[in-house]
Amino acid sequence: MSPPRTTGADRSTEAVIFDLDGTLTVPDLDFDEIRREIGAIEGPILEAIQEMPRDAGARAMEILERHETFAAARARLRPFAAEVLETLARRRVPTAVLTRNSRRSLDRVLNDHGLRVDARRSREDGAVKPSPEPVLALCAQLGVAVERTFVVGDYIFDLQSARAAGATAVLLLPDGEEGHEDEADIVVGDLRAVLALVADTATEDGVSS
Repeated sequence: MSPPRTTGADRSTEAVIFDLDGTLTVPDLDFDEIRREIGAIEGPILEAIQEMPRDAGARAMEILERHETFAAARARLRPFAAEVLETLARRRVPTAVLTRNSRRSLDRVLNDHGLRVDARRSREDGAVKPSPEPVLALCAQLGVAVERTFVVGDYIFDLQSARAAGATAVLLLPDGEEGHEDEADIVVGDLRAVLALVADTATEDGVSS
């Protein structure tokens, strides 16, 4: 894995923000199929829908939400996802989930799998990745410094949002996959590696770790 441009080893980590689909969960949305069903769109789906006339956009959003609801209902966690969130909670490191998915899908996954985080943000809450605004908003909500926050994701939008906000962009590339390394500050092979990034000044059960 590539060395970090910036690391948590030399500074106190204040929070970790996770992407949902493909990061905490195994990717299960077929974006090509969603585009095919909507018809005549290319590129990022949300942005394409925003450019549509109102009726066409409403129909496209219904299709997208149907696919998201189905994926959320059968979502499978990435290895170590629950363990990592539980460990960060014990260390008193605030966590959040940031997704371009709907709030209903986000809540379904977290509730079904008993995942506890300190904040959550979906597309209904305002600007979406790759904008820096959702990262900045979550940091403000958590009361943490953005420059001491890790943003963990599997896609370029996660990395662009993090770096534009001034956070550390952590790319999850499991199973020797490749892609978007040049946009990342740190590349990890599984979620357990996130724990090693958290500064030693964090506490676990009230004791310095």
